[in-house]
Amino acid sequence: MSIIEAIFLGILQGATEFLPISSSGHLVIIPAVVDMPPADLTMIGVLHLGTLLAVLVYFWRDLWGILTAVLRDLRRKQPLASTEARLGWLIVVGSIPAVVLGLLFESKLEEIFSQPEAAAFFLLITAVLLVIGERMMSGQKSVAQMRWADTLIIGSFQAFALLPGISRSGSTIVGGLIRGLDRPTATRFSFLLGVPAIMGAGLLSLLDIVSAQASEAAIVYAAGFVAAAVTGYLCIAFLLRWVRSHTLYIFAVYCAIVGGGYLLVSLLGSS
Repeated sequence: MSIIEAIFLGILQGATEFLPISSSGHLVIIPAVVDMPPADLTMIGVLHLGTLLAVLVYFWRDLWGILTAVLRDLRRKQPLASTEARLGWLIVVGSIPAVVLGLLFESKLEEIFSQPEAAAFFLLITAVLLVIGERMMSGQKSVAQMRWADTLIIGSFQAFALLPGISRSGSTIVGGLIRGLDRPTATRFSFLLGVPAIMGAGLLSLLDIVSAQASEAAIVYAAGFVAAAVTGYLCIAFLLRWVRSHTLYIFAVYCAIVGGGYLLVSLLGSS
């Protein structure tokens, strides 16, 4: 893979990780469309590290407040005393479903990542989820009012995003909307909940990166990392502004067009 291709994939990852249109689906489908070598799992991990940096930089005040509150309340033996500490534990609990399913089905997921048709089909599922979330949105609950069942359900939606084509941000935003969060609150919680998931995806690849012998590979990985980080930061800021006064329907339409279009072209090509 060339540096230009790595930068392209980094921009693609950064733009689609936080917009509810599935980064994994695009990383599978787009290379197949433009006749480009698909990203291996190591490159995908590097790109996730780039988007992890983006979310850490954007939300560093929130994350620092959560971390210090958790440690402070643990020292006081009152782990749920403050809203910030409780939010930290909600994020931990909400991350459990994705961890469990990821460990159980790791080999099967690697197989699915080689199937663009599967990614296109799951993009259609993402489109349906976004429509359902908008239709069921009640917008009455704040993060401080969230219950443990809420975060487990939202986390279960996140676990579905292990499938290429199911948007992590989209599915968790939808989970939040279904559980009564308004659109901006659901989006913000989605980004915070994504920190452990994105971190896990990235860190799993670090051993492979460290063991790589070719300096060319390191340069390629670095180019993808920087492109993903910069693009991801810009897309976080964009989506948080967008959801204040716009629906998610436009992203549902986009997912339906890309997923349905790819399946249609594949069907016609094979006939």
